[in-house]
Amino acid sequence: MSEIAERERRSPSGKFHTYFKEISVALGREPESTDLRRRHPFDLSLYRVPAGASRCPYHAHSSESELYIILSGQGEIRATSGTVAAGAGDFFFFAPGEAHEIRNPGRDDLTYYVIADNSLGECCYYPDSDKWSVSDGSKDMIVQGRAVDYYAGEDERD
Repeated sequence: MSEIAERERRSPSGKFHTYFKEISVALGREPESTDLRRRHPFDLSLYRVPAGASRCPYHAHSSESELYIILSGQGEIRATSGTVAAGAGDFFFFAPGEAHEIRNPGRDDLTYYVIADNSLGECCYYPDSDKWSVSDGSKDMIVQGRAVDYYAGEDERD
C-alpha cells in the first residue's frame, strides 16, 4: 500500500477535498478498457478526506453499486433516507440510483475503502446542482444543459 501513489482532488473553495489511492489500478486494472478481464469486475480505492470537507458532491450512479467501509475518523453519510453519523467499523451500501455523499465533520482525517462494481456506460446525476456526468468515450463530461465544470453549482451551496 505504501508504494501506491496518493492522488488529490480539491474544489476551488476546498469544500470538496480528498486524497485517494487506486488499489485496483495498482493491481493491473485498466480503467479505459472495455475488456472486463482488464477492467476487473470491481474497483477498490482508499480515500482520505480532511477535516471539514466532503469527498465529492451528493450524487447517484446510473448503474454502479458502491460499498463504503469506514476505517478511521468521523463521518456523516448523506443518503436519500437522511443523514447519519459514521465511524470506524461502519459500512454503507449504495445501489444504482441511490444518491449519497460522505462528509468529514471531525477534526481528524476520515479514511475509508470504496468497493465499486465496474459497470460500463456509467453516468452520475448530481441532484443539488441538477447536472450529469457522462462519458463521450474518452473522458467524462459534466453537463447541465451544456458542458460545465465538475464543481459548478456545488461550491456555492452550504
